[in-house]
Amino acid sequence: MDYRLILPFAAINGASLLILADVAGRMVARPAEVDAGIVTAFIGAPIFIWIVRQRKVTAL
Repeated sequence: MDYRLILPFAAINGASLLILADVAGRMVARPAEVDAGIVTAFIGAPIFIWIVRQRKVTAL
């Protein structure tokens, strides 16, 4: 793996995800707001579960 490519990619995508989560949180429950952390949890939890289920656990 070349971390010179992975690190900028992760930084840009992480910042973009938080901006989109903040905008979505402001639009969903107008005039109130939903925290960006809650929106990212709703987005990230299914993705995390999918990643974990794809990998085979050999030992704990």
